[in-house]
Amino acid sequence: MDSFFIRSEIPADIPAIFDVNLQAFGQDGEARLVRALRNDGDYIPDLSLVAVYNDKIIGHIFFAPISIDSEDAHVPAVALAPLSVCLEHQCQGVGSILVEEGLKACRQLGHRIVIVVGHPTYYPRFGFTTAPTLGINAPFPCRNEVFMVCPLVPGALDGIHGTVRYPPAFEAEGAHAG
Repeated sequence: MDSFFIRSEIPADIPAIFDVNLQAFGQDGEARLVRALRNDGDYIPDLSLVAVYNDKIIGHIFFAPISIDSEDAHVPAVALAPLSVCLEHQCQGVGSILVEEGLKACRQLGHRIVIVVGHPTYYPRFGFTTAPTLGINAPFPCRNEVFMVCPLVPGALDGIHGTVRYPPAFEAEGAHAG
């Protein structure tokens, strides 16, 4: 594949982003989630990135604000959800570049912790590790190995424990499938 580039989404991208998510997942749950997060204001424009190839959006990554809550702390974090690549461009490095650029953008904006519910052999290459082993728990039933956390700066997870709190759209759109 010739080169593609990554940039923040613009309003004109929204229909294409919906289509990429729909195609990548074979159903509209993730596409509806992104739409609901935008509509609810649980949206960081600089953390909704698209991969563009020949003026066409071929991939998308979205990070939403969340928190890790315990009795004595409320720690801000972001959730990587979803990551999608058009079927004809999968397994060509597009998803990896989106994750790398997304994590870089998170760091540049001062975020310290990223949570993902994802494939246990894919995300560790980017620094993700199983969250429950560190005392960070999902608020919904899911297998431990798919609930992961990535510290973006050294020491970001020191003393952090609790349950992740997602925006209401995650519950409403049924996006929690582990």
